[in-house]
This record gives sequence, C-alpha cells and structure tokens, in this order.
Amino acid sequence: MPLHEENTANTLDKISDDSLIRLVYISSLTLKSRFKPAIFETVEQEARQYNQQHGITGTLCYGNGHFLQCLEGKKQVLLPIVQHIFDDKRHNNVKILLIQPITSRDFDNWDMRLVFLERWLWSPKTKKQANTLSRFLPFRPHKWSTDNTEQFLSAIQKIQTPPHIRDSGITLNAMGNMIQHLVGPHQAFIIVQLILGILAVMAIALLFG
Repeated sequence: MPLHEENTANTLDKISDDSLIRLVYISSLTLKSRFKPAIFETVEQEARQYNQQHGITGTLCYGNGHFLQCLEGKKQVLLPIVQHIFDDKRHNNVKILLIQPITSRDFDNWDMRLVFLERWLWSPKTKKQANTLSRFLPFRPHKWSTDNTEQFLSAIQKIQTPPHIRDSGITLNAMGNMIQHLVGPHQAFIIVQLILGILAVMAIALLFG
C-alpha cells in the first residue's frame, strides 16, 4: 500500500499526529470507470461531503485519465481517508508525490474543487483564464518531480473559476450529441474518437486492400 512505502513512512514518522500537513497523490482512473457517466460527479460529491465534515481542504484534478488530489488537514484526520482512497477500486497506479508539514493552508477556501485538465472540455473563456496551466498539459503527473508538483499547485490557485465540464460549453459533432444523451460528455468524446478511429482503419483497408 502506498502509505506503507518506506519513503512515505519515514516522512510521516517525523510529523506529529496533530500537525497540519499537505499531501498530494496521483492515480489512474480504470478503463471501466472511465465509461461511467456519473463517475466525476460521484467522486466530487463524496470528497466534498467528507472534507467539509472533517476540516479538509484542497483540490481534485482530472485529465488524460489521471487524478491528482491535494489534501490539507491534520495528519491524524488525513491518513484514514487517504488509505481509503488508495483502496478504492475505481482507480489504480497510486503514487504519493508530496507530503510536507505546513503552517497555513494554500487552499483554505476550497473544500474540494474539481478541476478538469482537458482543453477540449474548456470554453474559449475558460481557455483564456487557464492559460497558466498550458505547460502542464497533456496531463501526465506520474512523471512529475516535487518541484513540478509545487509549481502546478501554485498555478491552480490562480484559477478563479476552475475549468469544469458543466461550465465548458462543450461542442460535439452530431454523433457526439446523440451519444452524450446516453453517457456523459467525457465518455462521449472517448466513444466518438474510438468510432472515428475504427472508420479510419476501415477506410485505409478498403483503399489499399
């Protein structure tokens, strides 16, 4: 389990239980979960409800099949919920990027804000506002160093209205509009790209067959 990794354990042992800490982890959404229309709304609601009750702040980011979650709170409060998150079968490839004691919260007004890091989901207005995030896209946090992680968190804090599916003004072709009545916008995009890819392969086969 990630919380039992040697580096993680050594870091946590040096921090008292009542200390305020910041913990950042990343994971990959499973293929099965990606096709569940309500997956993001469900995860966001679960996180917000629990965090409001336990004084946890932070942000939850998703892009390119990956989650990054920053959590701020007392160590003794954070660890049980983090372990529960690591046990969640909706995602895998869990890795802790950052654990550090802090004197104050950077996300003190964020009970748990969900940020989508996929430009195709953003409206033109959102793209202007989120320009500072461009250098972190495509979103591949598993390759990040501690410095990359801290720079990303700093950029996220500057976003006044986070990029979000419900506010993104998504435009899809006719096929996408038909499909999104059955699934969510994110899943519609995946399905449309899959269908177009299959059609392209078939066209090439017919052309050169």
